[in-house]
Amino acid sequence: MNRSLIAEAFGTFFLVFAGTGAIVVSQTFSQPGHAGIAATFGLVAMVLIFALGEVSGAHFNPAVTLGFALAGRFAWNRVGPYLLAQTLGALVASGLLRLLFPENQRLGATLPAGSAMQSFVFETLLTLLLMLVILNVTTGAKEKGITAAIAIGATVGLEALFAGPVCGASMNPARSLAPALVSGQFNFLWIYLTAPPLGVLAAVMLNRIFYPTPA
Repeated sequence: MNRSLIAEAFGTFFLVFAGTGAIVVSQTFSQPGHAGIAATFGLVAMVLIFALGEVSGAHFNPAVTLGFALAGRFAWNRVGPYLLAQTLGALVASGLLRLLFPENQRLGATLPAGSAMQSFVFETLLTLLLMLVILNVTTGAKEKGITAAIAIGATVGLEALFAGPVCGASMNPARSLAPALVSGQFNFLWIYLTAPPLGVLAAVMLNRIFYPTPA
């Protein structure tokens, strides 16, 4: 198997295991709380970029992979395998959390606190900002180096901190799909599968306006 696919599966596993695991632990033991959950998502993203950015680009997110492809930085024939690897990694993480915390009903599934449209708008805008940052701190489809790791990790943590209570601040279809499938929480899954791709499309278009290609 291609080492980049193994890295994507492994990285997405740890992203989901740590991030949604922090939610489950918080619900079970009252710690680390909302700020701790946001910090966990941001820090695990940063650490994984340091660890695996040179191997696979450290996407760990189907929306990011799609964004790179739309921006012309990633081959379209690699999108499918990346999405499959990311989804499998996320499913293994949620499956393990189910084994470790069988009493937990949601396993960190993303659900709207308010209306579905409110969360849809939030998720679209959050993903737009995340992808815009990623496009401007990376080389090609590679998320690597100190600048990329810190900037992307900080963006994930910031967005989870202020928007997590509203929509869950997923920005990642694999992160939302896995706990939904394992826990059976399907009611609002459509938001988290459709809003991030729309956000990355908007980010790619906006980035071309901000940074036009020289003639």
